[in-house]
Formats: sequence, structure tokens, C-alpha cells
Amino acid sequence: MNIHTVILAAGEGSRMLSTKAKSLQPLGGHSMLKRIYDTASKISHEISFVVGYEKESIIEEIKNFDGKNYITEQKKAIGTADAVKASLDSISNDSKVIVLYGDVPLIKENTLKSLISNTDNSLTILSTKIENPFGYGRIKKDAEGYATAIVEEKDASDDEKKIQEIFTGILCCNKKLLEEAINEVGNDNAAEEYYLTDIVSIISSKGYKIKTCVVPNKEVKGANTKTELSELESIYRKMKAEELLEMGVTLSDKTRLDIRGNITVGKDCHIDINVILDGNIVLGNNVFIGPNTILKDVEIGDNSSIEAFSHLVSSKVGKSCSIGPYARLREGSHIDDEAKIGNFVETKKTKLGKASKANHFAYLGDAEIGTESNIGAGTITCNYDGKNKNETKIGDNSFVGTNSSLVAPVTIGSNSYIAAGSVITKDVPDNALGVSRAKQDNKENWSKKKS
Repeated sequence: MNIHTVILAAGEGSRMLSTKAKSLQPLGGHSMLKRIYDTASKISHEISFVVGYEKESIIEEIKNFDGKNYITEQKKAIGTADAVKASLDSISNDSKVIVLYGDVPLIKENTLKSLISNTDNSLTILSTKIENPFGYGRIKKDAEGYATAIVEEKDASDDEKKIQEIFTGILCCNKKLLEEAINEVGNDNAAEEYYLTDIVSIISSKGYKIKTCVVPNKEVKGANTKTELSELESIYRKMKAEELLEMGVTLSDKTRLDIRGNITVGKDCHIDINVILDGNIVLGNNVFIGPNTILKDVEIGDNSSIEAFSHLVSSKVGKSCSIGPYARLREGSHIDDEAKIGNFVETKKTKLGKASKANHFAYLGDAEIGTESNIGAGTITCNYDGKNKNETKIGDNSFVGTNSSLVAPVTIGSNSYIAAGSVITKDVPDNALGVSRAKQDNKENWSKKKS
């Protein structure tokens, strides 16, 4: 059966005191909407978003998402049942429909899979238990343990107020049954709104058995204020760190690690404090990530170390490499096995060959460097001529002296040398020494004349 997810993202979130829609508030470096979408897309190929407040900015965010996505608008904020109803035309009749919320971003993939597997031709609702459920809708059950209604705080009897199991608003239901029930929801209440919770009693009254799936409260927490958003951030950070621990990663302090992407790790990896991991990260075996380091969309090979205060983006590091401290690898950097990038070295669209070194204070942009070559301190590949980017090529076993400027396009051959302080504008052949600097002229007794 087809699984179709509906994500409700029409809320204003006025208590956030922000110009952004609530679902666009950040969590772990990305919007809450992106977080819940990433989870939903793992169990559902078709996703509908219901937008309302600040719809243009939400639609712009959705454009960045992959997959088959639909956007529908709730013209007026008159309740969650009305919001879901707005999406039904885009859903095929043979679908199971999951309803999620753009401001409830921590739900886990396995939880949604369990919700789906427990849903046949009826309705299954996601619940959680809290010690003090004041203000929440309690789940009323029959003698067999099936849900029969959601009882709101104001309507609950003293016995019903003792119920600790509450409805999260998340559910899975056969599309035909969901549509039928929503069409029966009324707005005879103080707010004159159409509440999705009402479908529980409507479907139960038709003789259907409604199951509940109980999950930890941390998975279904939402955020209506910046304080609650901060609490979600702490929960999210802890959840992701615990996932790494379960993978066998050693963390110096799990409370000082931010994971904002998808991580694949080998054995015996060690991550120090204040590290940010974003995008798609692949770590081989025995990789060390030093403190205060940022990695985004990076692959690191076995036995390599990324030292403190380094920043790597869209780069690949081979085996047994040393990067940093204070190194910056920008987009398109490829550091081959056993190579070294030292402190205050920046690379962009550069390949550094096996066992080559750039130990300190260099900029290598649009460059291809062979094996076992050495790039001296202060070296710059002058890759931009004011209009175009140009490439520098350096062969194997070559040596570039300190404070050299290589004006691209230029090629330095293998087994070649560049004298310190040179400005190289012409190709240097194999086995040659390239020198381009003013001749030194000593002025005898000059200091005596000055005095």
C-alpha cells in the first residue's frame, strides 16, 4: 500500500516572536520543517505540505527538498482537521496517510514504521505518557485497550484527568476512512474550529478498533516558544550523540557535540569537544576529529586526524592524513593518502597527491599537486586573474620554496624546485630550478650615511 505523509506547516507561531513561520525556526542548523521532512521521506515517497502563514517562505524551503512533494494551502486557520482536509485531493484512495507536524521534528523513522505496521484498514494514533498531563487531550479506552475518544481537559471527569496517556496528534489512517471521518467533524466549540482529535470518537463509533502506539515524550515534543525550541535543541543534540555512541564512536563529551547531518562511521573513531558535523559525513576506521572543528559533506579515510579548529567543507581526505590545526579545506579539495595540510593552510578545488605536504600558511586554489611534493610556507597559487579561474599543476617530488607566488595558468614539472620568494609566471620543466626575483644589491656603509 502507498504511504502518503501530510505535514501541517500552516501555523503562525506568534509566541516565537519572529518574522519567520514557526516550522522554519532552526533546529540543529536546519529548519524544523527540514528535520521532519528528512524523517518522513525515509518512509514515504509522496509528501503533502499544508501551508498558510508566511506560505511564500515555506514554499521556498520546500523547493530545496527532493522527492514527490505537493503543496496545498489552508485558506483560513480554522483547525487541524480542516488543514488535513485541504490535502486530501492530492492523496490516492489506496493510501495510508500519516499526519505529522512541522513543529514536531524529533519523531524517529522506526516510530513511524511501527505506526504504519500497526495500521490496517482503521486508524492508529501515536501517544505518549507524561506525569502531569494538564492541558492535554487524554486517550479514553475501552476494556480491550482500544482508543474510543480524546477527552480534552475542560471536558474530563476527575477519573479521566488521572489518565496519563495523551494523544500527540500524529496518526496513520486509511485514506478513505480518514476522509469520511473528517467530513463529519464539526466546529461546535468555543473556537469554532475543526479539530482532528474528533475523528477518534467518530471512527470508534463506526465499530473500528483504534490502536495506540506509545513513544517516549522526547520524540513528540513541539516548540511554540524560543525556550521550548532551545529545549528541543538540547534533546536533538543528545539523541544524535547517543546514536554515535551506539555506533561505537568515542566522544570526549556527548553534551558538546552538534550533529546536523547523516554520519557513517568505521571502528575506533574519536571525536573531541565542540565539533559540528553537518551534511553527509563518512569517517573511516580510527579517525580522530580534534576540538572546535567543523565538517560538512566530508569523507575521511582510515587513520587520519583532523586537528583542532579546522574547517572542512565538501572535501575528501584519504588514509593516514594529517589536517590542521587551523586548516581550511573548501569545496572540491581532495587530499590523497599520507598527505599533510598544516596550520593556516587553505585549499579550494585542489588535489594534493600522496605523501605531499603543505605545512603552514599557504593558499592552494584550483591546483593539482603530485606525489611527495612540498609546498613551502606563504605559497600562493594565484588562480584568479580578475575574470577567470586558472589552474596550477605541480608534478611529483617537487619543492616550492617559501613565499612563492605561482601565477596561473602555470605548470611546475616533476623533481623541480622553485626558489623562495619567486613569482612564477612561466612553466618550469622537469628537473629544473625556477627563480624569479629581483637581484639582491647590498649598499656598503649605508647605515653610517643615514646617521
